[in-house]
Amino acid sequence: MTRDFVSFLVAGGIAALANVLSRVAFSHAFRLEVAVVLAYLVGMAVAFVLMRSRVFPPSERSFARQAALFAAVNLVAVLQTLVVTLVLARWLLPAMGIDQHAETIAHVAGVSVPIVTSYFGHKHLSFR
Repeated sequence: MTRDFVSFLVAGGIAALANVLSRVAFSHAFRLEVAVVLAYLVGMAVAFVLMRSRVFPPSERSFARQAALFAAVNLVAVLQTLVVTLVLARWLLPAMGIDQHAETIAHVAGVSVPIVTSYFGHKHLSFR
């Protein structure tokens, strides 16, 4: 593994923690689908700041351009996260008899899915 990828994993882990914890809080006020998307926005903001300042080398692109490309890459990732989370929480985990903390388990799995696609998207698009 490259140093960039390890740094990406650490920054992504911090952002994922912010994502999951905020989803738990949002779930008190919103349905799971809405809570997942709102939490993803929290995680995405944390990830952008960390990745721009700590993971990838400075870019000649403007802040606005980097943010727009970062959002585009994350649009794909949030769709991956949402599909995996809902499939696991609504069907697979209950079918396996896992009811306790099913939404959190499903969300952690969902957040983990786009790790590789996001890394390459950010490396070759967002922060190039």
